[in-house]
Amino acid sequence: MSESTVRIGLVLPDVMGTYGDSGNALVLQQRLRMRGHDAEIVEIGLSDPVPDSLDLYTLGGAEDSAQRLATRHLQRYPGLQRAAERGAPVLAICAAIQVLGHWYETSSGERVDGVGLLDATTSPQQVRSIGEVVTTPITDALSLPLTGFENHRGGTTLGPDARGLGRVTRGVGNGVGDGLEGAVQGSVIGTYLHGPVLARNPELADHLLARALQVDSLPPLDLPEVELLRRERLRA
Repeated sequence: MSESTVRIGLVLPDVMGTYGDSGNALVLQQRLRMRGHDAEIVEIGLSDPVPDSLDLYTLGGAEDSAQRLATRHLQRYPGLQRAAERGAPVLAICAAIQVLGHWYETSSGERVDGVGLLDATTSPQQVRSIGEVVTTPITDALSLPLTGFENHRGGTTLGPDARGLGRVTRGVGNGVGDGLEGAVQGSVIGTYLHGPVLARNPELADHLLARALQVDSLPPLDLPEVELLRRERLRA
């Protein structure tokens, strides 16, 4: 491993790895290697403190009980918070949005204090949101539609310090009637999109990698099979 190795933190895959979200770290690693960078995935489990020195971080989805375990762990070991404060990019999927918010309510009505990296709160909705989602990015850093699938009952309300990642053109999104999907605040990007989301949205993957490498942009990769996947999912 060289000094220039990009280290990708896969945070709590033992409790936050629903719907293959751990694949996001693999996508990031492979796209780095295809551009000639050394890349290492650092798995951070419940038995490990969260280091603040990694280059970027990914967190996946979880059910209620696992979500509470993850929240307590991140509060006990605040390395993720310190890394985000210095600008390390963080990708938070589904329940991870809720964990990184101010608080979330479980399906039983228990309110759990979150980590506070996102100005967001989450409460259960009457109807579970399941199915394919397409959104139009709000951020200037992205230009292509985002596609994925959602499976969540939480409805996430954004406060003034956070903004949506995209505006829903198909599907539910954050589930509170504002037409938004996801949350962006500082170096944190949250989305309810599974897929894994970075396999289906290479532009988003490269945006995260550019921030980790501290460059404005990255040259595109010629991957016709990825474009085929995108076209198939958008048609679906």
